[in-house]
Amino acid sequence: MQRLYDFLRRHPTGVDSFWAVLLFAFGMLQVAAQAGSTAEGLIAVPAVTALSTAVALRRKWTVPMLWVTVGAGAYQLATGSEPTPANFAMLILLYTVGAADVPRWISRTALGIGLAAPVLSMLRWPLHSATSTGEVVFTLVMLMVLFALAWVMGDSVRTRRAYYAQLVERNQRLEKERAAQAQVAVAAERARIARELHDVVAHNVSVMVVQADGAAYVMDSAPELAKEALQTISGTGRQALAEMRRLLGVLRTGEPEASEDYVPQPDVEQIEVLVEQVRAAGLAVDFEVEGAPRQLPTGVELTAYRIVQEALTNTRKHGGPDARASVRLVYFDDGLGLLVEDDGRGAAHEMYEDGGADGAGHGLIGMRERVGMVGGTLDAGPRPGGGFRISALLPLKKPQP
Repeated sequence: MQRLYDFLRRHPTGVDSFWAVLLFAFGMLQVAAQAGSTAEGLIAVPAVTALSTAVALRRKWTVPMLWVTVGAGAYQLATGSEPTPANFAMLILLYTVGAADVPRWISRTALGIGLAAPVLSMLRWPLHSATSTGEVVFTLVMLMVLFALAWVMGDSVRTRRAYYAQLVERNQRLEKERAAQAQVAVAAERARIARELHDVVAHNVSVMVVQADGAAYVMDSAPELAKEALQTISGTGRQALAEMRRLLGVLRTGEPEASEDYVPQPDVEQIEVLVEQVRAAGLAVDFEVEGAPRQLPTGVELTAYRIVQEALTNTRKHGGPDARASVRLVYFDDGLGLLVEDDGRGAAHEMYEDGGADGAGHGLIGMRERVGMVGGTLDAGPRPGGGFRISALLPLKKPQP
């Protein structure tokens, strides 16, 4: 049964042609039975043929077939050719026009013509079998209701199809929006991972380079110091590899790799470890904490750590050989304050003037993006008296837009 239904849906014109043939056959049988002469029979043939053809092609050429049907009715009125079963095509065309995607004025015009058809038919061919005027009026009203129902059913189908098409369009639009949001999320995540990689590589490789230069300098005169420097390089390299492996695992699978090389996200407590590591690399750093340390949101802690890490890395890159730095953390009731300064010769002017573009790196750009993600503020620029200053305020809660 389902196969038959699918076949009929795939061949609508064939189905309509089948019904058109039946209407033509019944119409011609009635014409043959009622015709008093050959001439009367021939007069009825064009109307029966036109009405049957309209049914066969009603879905392919809806509006033209409507006018063919109207023309056939007018022809019958003009010639006096009595209605036949083929006139059932008028109901079919009225339903078709109501259901089709045609201008509304055409649909309403078809309804008006359909309501007028019974009246004109009664006037042209009075109901001789009726015994009273009430019976004539009742028959006329029933015919008009029949034509109105045909149009209402078609209009209901059209409304349902439009609603379904709207739902399909909305679903497609939502799918596109979800895909676009997914792409934005992926791009944001990749940007975040790129910032993480930048911080890891810039900091750890910088430490390794400084230690390697120091080891080469004291290799002959102080082997023990050279050995300590090489051990620092080894430990820093392992740490960098572990963090890079974790980040690359996120790129591959979308989740951190569960392995013994997994490294937790750095937090505020590890800033002191970071300072000690930088001191071991040869940069003098003063570290100070004000206020009562407490647990902070993960995003705030990671942002604070990365800001200090990037700031100290920039001091080693741009501050010169005798630069000193200071790191100050201040715990407020509603946030965390960061102040990182150095007294070196400072970075190039374009590093802060153009929003953080420092040649091949994007240190300050990454800082600003990190701070913006947690709803904080960042101020970076030259320090009075020489050097560079980075000041940040990170709120405990991101402000609502």
